[in-house]
Amino acid sequence: MSKPKRTFLLDFEKPLCELEARIDQIKNLAEENQVDVSAEILQLEARAEQLRKEIFNSLTPAQRLQLARHPRRPSTLDYVRAITDEWIELHGDRGGYDDPALVGGVARINGRPLVILGHQKGRDTKDNVARNFGMAFPGGYRKALRLMEHANKFDMPILTFIDTPGAWSGVEAEKLGQGEAIAYNLRQMFSFTVPIICTVIGEGGSGGALGIGVGDRLLMLENSVYTVASPEACAAILWKDAKKADRAAAALKITSWDLKELGIIDEIVPEPTRGAHAEPLETAVNLKTAIWENLEKLLQMPPKQRQDLRYQKFRNMGIFEATALEKSKNVKLSS
Repeated sequence: MSKPKRTFLLDFEKPLCELEARIDQIKNLAEENQVDVSAEILQLEARAEQLRKEIFNSLTPAQRLQLARHPRRPSTLDYVRAITDEWIELHGDRGGYDDPALVGGVARINGRPLVILGHQKGRDTKDNVARNFGMAFPGGYRKALRLMEHANKFDMPILTFIDTPGAWSGVEAEKLGQGEAIAYNLRQMFSFTVPIICTVIGEGGSGGALGIGVGDRLLMLENSVYTVASPEACAAILWKDAKKADRAAAALKITSWDLKELGIIDEIVPEPTRGAHAEPLETAVNLKTAIWENLEKLLQMPPKQRQDLRYQKFRNMGIFEATALEKSKNVKLSS
């Protein structure tokens, strides 16, 4: 997974890239003319570092969504290749279909055998069309279930990587039982006795994300998002205007920080300052470290304890206790 070239810039990245380009230009001119401008370069680099922190430490939910959807953001197969010692991809749902939008197989990490599966987006338009932009058909979720049942049978931990706008919602998918396939996965994932670690690596959307999202630990890369519906869909439903997606993104609480505070996820995996697309190898190292640390803890638990904690984890989601201040406000309103 090599460091990508900056061929695609988001709006908020442009001022920083312009400054960095200016620094490179001055360095080249100084070298050509044999002029010492090291002091000026140091000042400009300090300014660039300050600007970098100002931009990326104050991103809005809508801007983090842009990072989560970045076309150069590492995919499931990128991370698999970066963090595993061995990897063999397995195909097919044993029902006549092999969905390229959801990939999986057996692997080793630090010598331990396990099963890895996740959504797979494309790198360009042609690849995205072939992989249906990471939106799986029912066969994709049935393939995932087949691999997870294999893992459970042979006592191998399960790792899932979530990165999809949602499950495919076309007529053909509905005919093949999209809702049933996802619902069946949810039920079965609660029954497995092996450790399950789920990580949102990009965009976690709706039931398409949940179909491989029931685990003992739910991790999120720092600039990923996890939401019940896309901000565009939410804005269209609430305000009849998809252009209000930025407002919806803030209201939905889709960022890793919001979801950690709400108790939906367990851990935020840090990304380099500019995001996973800018430093994919560093991101992969952070991801592997977080997964391995959580896996070691889970492996120390008896299977029944893992099952019970997994069940209780999801039962507790959405339960909140009002603070004393909120309670007093409610009393005044009711009176």
